[in-house]
This record gives sequence, C-alpha cells and structure tokens, in this order.
Amino acid sequence: MIKALNHTGFVVSDRDAAVAFYRDIVGLQVISEYERRGSGVDQVVGYDGTELKSAVLDIGNGHILELIQYIKPEPQPRPSSERNVMGAAHLALEVDDIHETFDQLVNGGAQALNPPAELAPGRIGCYLQDPEGNWLELLQLD
Repeated sequence: MIKALNHTGFVVSDRDAAVAFYRDIVGLQVISEYERRGSGVDQVVGYDGTELKSAVLDIGNGHILELIQYIKPEPQPRPSSERNVMGAAHLALEVDDIHETFDQLVNGGAQALNPPAELAPGRIGCYLQDPEGNWLELLQLD
C-alpha cells in the first residue's frame, strides 16, 4: 500500500549546474549531495558499473527534488522536448506571484514555453523548462 509521495527525480547532465539553478534561481534548499556506485545502485537502475552524482533539495511541504547525474553509463540525450511525448513529466510549483517567479526563472536560464495565462478564475499557470530541459509548471492559486 502506498503511504506517501516521497520525491521527484530529474536526470541532469551536470549535477552542480543543476543544483546552482534550483538553489540560486528557484530558491530550493540543498539537503544533501552524494555519489553512489556498487551493486545496490546497479540493481536499482539496471546498469552494471553504475556511477551517479546526486543531490537532494527541499521543495517544501514534505516534498524533495532529487537531481541525478549519470557518470556511468553516460547519459543519453532526450529524443524530444515535446510535452505530449509518452513518459514526459513535469514538476508543478505553487507560487505567490507567478509573473515575478516566471521572470526570475527565465532570467536565470529557464526556457519559457508560454507566458502565464489564466486557466480558470483564480488559477494562473505556465510551463517552462529548466536549463536541462526538464519541465516545470508554475501555478498561482488565488
């Protein structure tokens, strides 16, 4: 039986650059940074000789973001940056001021898909990609 949502994970090409974006631009707090190798991680991810560099950041409300850089095997490029591709995912962040946050993220290296738009009365949203191409959704709920 599922007890709770534990975390969201993104594969990134450069853990340190991704940490800098999520810490300095998004405003998340770094909980830990570590490296993993050995039979346990090999079994979990399904690759022999796996080497990972990871970081865990606090999103708030009991949720964390895990950033994973594969050293071995080398990461593969994403075949598409489209949102309608099977397996595409996003991290939705609720914000106080969507326009201010949108500008802050774009000025910090995020790629804007669309400016914030009203989805329903009191609900404004937009999509962006972090510098690694991972999808972020911003939501302002009034």
